[in-house]
Amino acid sequence: MREYKIKRGHNPDLNALISKYFGAKGDLIKGMQFSVEGIGTVTMKHEKSSLMIDIIPPKTVCGDYNIIKKWNEFLFVATGKDVKERKKEFGKI
Repeated sequence: MREYKIKRGHNPDLNALISKYFGAKGDLIKGMQFSVEGIGTVTMKHEKSSLMIDIIPPKTVCGDYNIIKKWNEFLFVATGKDVKERKKEFGKI
């Protein structure tokens, strides 16, 4: 499970973002699980100022790389941090 810290002062409506990007509905405070083609089964939970995400990859690999761009765009809008900032944060762990 990975922890994505949300940038200070950044307050997105995470339930609306998940619905917009992946068409899934649920309560992020309690935790929710949904499936995304090319990524797999995603389990998400919002805790304090972090987004906890666990991914179980699919059995077959999809050759469409647009899903990676869509995932990174979702994480940017949800956390307020771009790929470089998230990479730097994971390097500290």
